[in-house]
Amino acid sequence: MNKEMFLKMFKNQKYIEQLKQIPQKFNVKHNDEENVTEITIYGVIGGSWFSDSFSANDIDKALNEAGDNDIIINLNSPGGDAFDGISIFNRLKRHNGKVTIHVDGWACSAASIIAMAGDKVVMELGSMMMIHEAGSLVWGTKTDMRKEADVLDELEEGVIDIYMTKSNESRENIREKVDAETWFSAKSALDIGFANVAVGVEDEPEIENVAPVNKENILKDLQNILGPYQQKDKEPEQPAAAKRKGFFF
Repeated sequence: MNKEMFLKMFKNQKYIEQLKQIPQKFNVKHNDEENVTEITIYGVIGGSWFSDSFSANDIDKALNEAGDNDIIINLNSPGGDAFDGISIFNRLKRHNGKVTIHVDGWACSAASIIAMAGDKVVMELGSMMMIHEAGSLVWGTKTDMRKEADVLDELEEGVIDIYMTKSNESRENIREKVDAETWFSAKSALDIGFANVAVGVEDEPEIENVAPVNKENILKDLQNILGPYQQKDKEPEQPAAAKRKGFFF
């Protein structure tokens, strides 16, 4: 399968020409002085499906060489092989160092799975993320196709498990977004919990949960505070006898 055939599986064809232009690039730089390894992941994922791509084996080799270094990943990919994406996610989650993922342009399909492995996920300015149903190419009988559909159902449950490690929405909502093929702007990815930072989006101040206001208690507290001052402003009290005299008119 080539990149063009793979992209035809997307329901929304609006961004296909842009996704086609993503260069194929896999690069690793180790900085042992700062204990940081930077990995650039651009292009299609999955050596078993695509002739021009990178695979989970490439990531495993890079992480083995990195030792306990913190990892910075520059990600820009239309996706590719789901199982390679899952393997890369799990390999990154097991890494001892901190993993920071910068979505430089696109994190679609299998690339969105990789993005979930970041301890910190940064959606750069203008970047987008996409999640969708798993797809497959099947040649065979109706029985073969039904079996493949069952496999895809199970695969999607596992992928939703991965999305739920970061999402702040319900599992059912995420499943609906997967079925519909949902594209997220940087801000939308931040809002749903897939990203920790969206460059260019101002952070809103956090509001702590406050207990409901009890007006009666507030009034009592104010009366206790103001009581002594209110007494000073009152006219002098009359003698007790005078008060009784007026009372028994």
